[in-house]
Amino acid sequence: MLHRIVLSAIAAPRRIIAVAALLFVGAAVFGLPAVDRLTAGGFQDPSSESARAARTLTDTFGRGGLQLVFTVTDPAGADSDAARAAGREIADRLSASPHVVSAVSAWSPPAPPALVSRDGRSGLVIAEMRGGEDTAPRHAQALADEVADTIAPRYPGVSVLAGGSATVFAQITSQTQHDVLVMEAIAVPLSFLVLVWVFRGLLAAAVPVAVGALAIAGSLAVLRVVVTWTDVSIFALNLTTALGLALAIDYTLLIVSRYRDELAGGADRDQALITTMTTAGRTVVFSALTVALSLAAMVLFPMYFLKSFAYAGVATVVLCASAAIVVTPAAIALLGSRLDALGLPRVARESSAAPRSTQQMFWYRSTTWVMRRAVAVVTVGAVLLLGLGLPFLRVSWGLPDDRVLPRSASAHQVGDMVRSRFADNSEATVTVVVPDATGLTYQDYRRYAIEVSRLPDVSVVSTPDGTFAAGQEIGPGGAGAGAQDGSAFLTVGSSAPVFSAQSRDQLDRLHALAGPGGRDVELAGLAQISRDSVHAITARLPTVLLAIAVVTFLLLFLLTGSVVVPLKALLLNTLSLTAAFGALVWIFQEGHLGAFGTTPTGTLVAEMPVLLFCIAFGLSMDYEVFLIARIREAWLAGDGTRADSDESVAVGLAHTGRVVTAAALVMSMSFGALIAAQVSFMRMFGLGLTLAVLIDATLVRMMLLPALMHLMGRWNWWAPAPLARLHSRIGFVESASGK
Repeated sequence: MLHRIVLSAIAAPRRIIAVAALLFVGAAVFGLPAVDRLTAGGFQDPSSESARAARTLTDTFGRGGLQLVFTVTDPAGADSDAARAAGREIADRLSASPHVVSAVSAWSPPAPPALVSRDGRSGLVIAEMRGGEDTAPRHAQALADEVADTIAPRYPGVSVLAGGSATVFAQITSQTQHDVLVMEAIAVPLSFLVLVWVFRGLLAAAVPVAVGALAIAGSLAVLRVVVTWTDVSIFALNLTTALGLALAIDYTLLIVSRYRDELAGGADRDQALITTMTTAGRTVVFSALTVALSLAAMVLFPMYFLKSFAYAGVATVVLCASAAIVVTPAAIALLGSRLDALGLPRVARESSAAPRSTQQMFWYRSTTWVMRRAVAVVTVGAVLLLGLGLPFLRVSWGLPDDRVLPRSASAHQVGDMVRSRFADNSEATVTVVVPDATGLTYQDYRRYAIEVSRLPDVSVVSTPDGTFAAGQEIGPGGAGAGAQDGSAFLTVGSSAPVFSAQSRDQLDRLHALAGPGGRDVELAGLAQISRDSVHAITARLPTVLLAIAVVTFLLLFLLTGSVVVPLKALLLNTLSLTAAFGALVWIFQEGHLGAFGTTPTGTLVAEMPVLLFCIAFGLSMDYEVFLIARIREAWLAGDGTRADSDESVAVGLAHTGRVVTAAALVMSMSFGALIAAQVSFMRMFGLGLTLAVLIDATLVRMMLLPALMHLMGRWNWWAPAPLARLHSRIGFVESASGK
C-alpha cells in the first residue's frame, strides 16, 4: 500500500495536493457547525444510582438537575426596598420562563432563612432548570443575559450576579471556545518558528502545518457526525487542535528526516522517497495504530466526557497518519530541490556541509556514554521518577464546579459567596428518591426525616408532608419534595462542603439508613455523582489498562519479533507518567506554585488522570516506535552479537534522537498552549501532557531506554520459539525494501 501511495505521489503530486485542499475546505465547512452542538458536561455515569434518581426526578416530577442562581446584594441590606424589588422581579421573570421548573427567592414567602447571607446584605434567587446538560445551560445563559440587560440596570445600587451549575456549564462552554482560539494563536506561530529551524526552511515547515490543518478539519467533520447520535464534550476541541498539530509534526518530521538521510546516503530523489515511505512511512502507520488504540480504550468508560476524547482522538490520529503518508510524499515530490528553500542562512550552510559519520553525531556519542553507565542511569532515573510521583498517593477525587472557571467569571464569584456567606450551599443538597412510594404514609416520611435530620451536617430535610430540622418538624409542607405516580423524593440540606470528608461520611450514613417505610432509595446530587463517577472509573480501569497493555504488546511484537521489548516499553511508559501524576496533585490539588493561577479545591477531577494516562501512554508509544523501528533495522543489519546490540541502539538513537527531541519540543509547545486555558482542569491537562512528553522524550527515551537495552544485550530480541515462528509468518520487519 505504501509503495503504491508513494508511486502515485511521484507521478501526480499536484493532483494529490489539489484533492487534499478540496477535502480541507469541505471538511472545515461541514465540521465547524459542530462546535455549537458540543456540551460542557459528561462527567456522570448514565447507569449509576445518581443518574437513575435524576431520571426519576425528570420523568416523573419534571425537575432538572441544574440550577440558575442569582445573588442580589445591597450595601444597605437585603431587606432594602431596592434589593427586595430586584429579587422579586428576578424571581417572577424566572417563574414565567417555560425552561424553569420552579424558582424561590429570599423575598418570596415562604422563604427559607438560609437564602439570606449571614451579614444580611445578600439574598439568593434559585431556579431549577428544565432539561439536562445539553439544553439547560443555554437557557440559563439566556435568562442571565436578560436579567443583566433589562432588570439589573434599573437598580443601580444593587449588585446582581448569575451563577449556579447551569451557568457554570454555560460559561465553561463559552470559555473553552475562547480558549481554543487563544491556544491556536499561541501554539501555531511559536510552533511554526521552531519548525522553520527543525525542518530547515519555510517551505518544509509548511508541510506539517498543512497536514495538521487537514487532520483538524477532518476531525471536526467526524465530530459533527458523531454529535448527531450521542453527546460530545466541548473539551474534545482542545484535544483535536493540540493533538492534530503535534502528531502532524511528529509524522512529517520523521518522514522528512528519513528522506534527507537517504539523499545524504547517495540515493536519487525518487528512490529516496520510495525508501522513506516503506520504512518511515510504515513506522508512522504502526505509531498511529498504537496511539489510536490507546485512545480508543476510553470508549470503555460510561461517561461521555471520556468517550468524546476517544472519538476525537482516534479521528485525529487516523486522519493525521493518513494525511502524513499521502500528502507529505506528494509535497516532497512537488517541491523537489525547493524543499530546503527559504531556509535560515546558518541552517543552509549546515545542510550544504559534508555529512558527518554516524559516530560523530551527538546522539551516538551521548548514547554510548549512557550505556557505559547503564546501572547508575537506570537506578537514578527510576528513583527520581518514582520520587516525583509520590504526591499522587495523596490524590482526592471530585467533580468540576464553579471554581474551574477564572475568578472573574460570575459563576465563580457566586459560588464563593454562597460557600463563605450563606449557611447552606444548594449545590451540596442531597436528593433522596423513593422509586416505589406506593402506600407510604405521613408517619413513614416523618420517621425517616427525623432520623436523617439527626445526622451530622444535615441542616434541614424536606418531605412531601413536612420540613424537619434537628429532629423537629418546623413546617407544614416540604417545598423541595414531592410524591407523584407511585414515586417520591425528599431533599436533604447539607452544611458539609461538597467532596469533603464530611460529605462522604454523610453519604455513607444516608446509605446506611432504611428508606421511608423500609423502601429502597436512590440518592442524587453532586456528592453522589462524584462517588458514582469515581466508582465507574475504578471499576473499569483494570479492563482499560489490560486492553492497552495487550494491544501495545501485540503491536510491538509484530514490529520487533521480541517479547522483551514490549514488556520494557510498558514499564518505561508507566514510569514516565509517574512524575506528571505527582505534579498534578502537588500543584492543582494541594495548591503549590500558586496552583498555576487556578483555584485549588483539594480534589482532582477523576476523569483527568485517566485521560492523561491514555493520551500520554499513546504518545509515549509514538516515540517508542520511532526509536525501536530504527534500532531494529540496525540490529538486523548486524551479526547478532552483544556488540552489535549496543551498536544498533547507538545507531538507532543517532538517527532518531534529533527527530524525537525536536518533535517533543514542538509537541510540548502545542500541549503547553493548553496551560493558557482559563478552565482549570484543562490547564492541568496541558501541564500534565507537557511534562509527560518532555520527560518521556528526554529522560526516558534518551537515557533509560538505551541503558536498559544495554543491560539486556541480545536478550532484547528474544522470543519463545513458537512466537518467533509466528512472527516470521505474520510479523513486520523495518527494512529499506519494505518487506
